[in-house]
Amino acid sequence: MTALISGSVAFDTIMVFNDRFKNHILPDQVHILNVSFLVPDMRREFGGCAGNIAFNLRLLGEDPLPLATVGADFDKYGEWMEKWQVRQDHVRVMDDHYTAQAFITTDLDDNQITAFHPGAMGMAHAVDVPTGEENAIGIVAPNGPEGMVKHAEQFKAAGIPFIFDPGQAMPLFDGEQLMSFVEQATWVAVNDYESQLLRDRTGLTVEGIAEKVEALIVTRGAEGSHIYADGEKLEIPAATPEAVSDPTGCGDAYRAGLLYGLGNGMDWETTGRIASLMGSIKVAHHGTQNHQFTMDEFRRRYEEAFGGSF
Repeated sequence: MTALISGSVAFDTIMVFNDRFKNHILPDQVHILNVSFLVPDMRREFGGCAGNIAFNLRLLGEDPLPLATVGADFDKYGEWMEKWQVRQDHVRVMDDHYTAQAFITTDLDDNQITAFHPGAMGMAHAVDVPTGEENAIGIVAPNGPEGMVKHAEQFKAAGIPFIFDPGQAMPLFDGEQLMSFVEQATWVAVNDYESQLLRDRTGLTVEGIAEKVEALIVTRGAEGSHIYADGEKLEIPAATPEAVSDPTGCGDAYRAGLLYGLGNGMDWETTGRIASLMGSIKVAHHGTQNHQFTMDEFRRRYEEAFGGSF
């Protein structure tokens, strides 16, 4: 199975402020806000939806193919992809841009201040969906908006089944555009908050969205997930993580599990549980691409979490 992943490739610079923002931001002075935070702890991670999903699929032994645009500073990330044998055939370097970057500062209350520079991601439409891959399955994850529109259209035209995963790109589209994505997609995957936004903007109910696709997947964090398929609502339990260290990237790990199950012809009960376990393994580690396992370990953990095997 080849997973064609339209999505962002980004660097995440994560900084920790060893105090609380509220101690330094005066509510009655926010109109003249001028603050500086000392952040002695900092790390730079490889991230972005396409990069994260591809990494997780490699852990599952699959062949991911990101469709993304990156900047002239991509070298280190490219080396990381090579290490994990993630193909870069359709990762295009835009020499006049930086790779997309998120700068995240977290305080002791887990509040976050984030600045995001899209950089080369905004040129994602320069990459085409390849049509020569056998047994292909796709996903349109958060990316440059023009790229998301183009790739959805190209997946549909090529007859490649794909997941529409609007994620944090949801605010970039109006109701008509979101409806177009839904009508082209084979499956839709959102979290519970995004599900509400999607309903508000399209005017559809959960059941109405589910009727337009083969399945609607709604993740609910520690409460598991709901999968609406074939007129039924399946309740997928959450897998208990070994620790709760960092939720960033859990959704991408979950979507890698969906692609794995769908690409290997598994039923929704099994696919949802594989996805749930992927998210649970990720949450126990800081960063989005710092967890590892063998397939034997994964199968053992699946049996421990849910009973049975796949």
